[in-house]
Amino acid sequence: MHAAISRWLVVAMAGLSLAGCANDFGWGWHVVSPTNPAGLNNLRFLASGFLTTVQIAVCAAIGSMALGLIVAVCAFSRYPALRAFNRTYVEIFRAAPVLVVVLWIFYGLPVVLGIRLDVFAAATLALLLCDSPFEAEIFRGGIQSIDKGQREAALSLGLSPAQAFITVILPQAIRRVLPPIGNQFVYLVKMSSLASVIGAAELTRKANELTVTVFRPLEIYTILLLEYLALVLAISWAVRRLETYLAASDRGAAPKRA
Repeated sequence: MHAAISRWLVVAMAGLSLAGCANDFGWGWHVVSPTNPAGLNNLRFLASGFLTTVQIAVCAAIGSMALGLIVAVCAFSRYPALRAFNRTYVEIFRAAPVLVVVLWIFYGLPVVLGIRLDVFAAATLALLLCDSPFEAEIFRGGIQSIDKGQREAALSLGLSPAQAFITVILPQAIRRVLPPIGNQFVYLVKMSSLASVIGAAELTRKANELTVTVFRPLEIYTILLLEYLALVLAISWAVRRLETYLAASDRGAAPKRA
């Protein structure tokens, strides 16, 4: 694996170096070259942000799915106040810029509410709040896609409306929305780069710190781009596998015609 990554890095560096020859730009790939000790140490430093990036994205995804589901359920309430809460919450946080929310939570909460969060918690909370309205809309669409006859059949069996929703409607809806939720996770991984502005030690922050040390921003940010590309491609591959698995299981569960 390490050898394969090194080969890809060398190929990418060679291609960009050839492109830079057109405008006489002097590339300094030695600062991130896996063929020399200093470059290898720099690559390890850049890669050390992977764990924090994934942790922020995973924690934000779990929280946003839970909050998004609660907000989505409010849309189907018989109480106008809960339906109004759903629309208001979705419209406000869907319109809020993620970077502004990150900065406000980290710097504003201590002043306004006396709540001081560390950089990891602040970044996770900000991403959670900004992603949850999209998750709410995904869940709402999934719930609405379930045939009304499912609910009527559950009620006819003696289940209460809450039991019908929890045991019949919701499991089917969650199954249908898993692929788009996977796509939202890709969005969270990319948006986690904004956590660098408050000091979270994720991929972008590591790249910024290395840039002010070796003074080769273009080379460093090229590697950063490749890191995000590799991470997003891996997640996209997993999402496609999930979609294929769900499609295959749906075909297997479908009743066979005589």
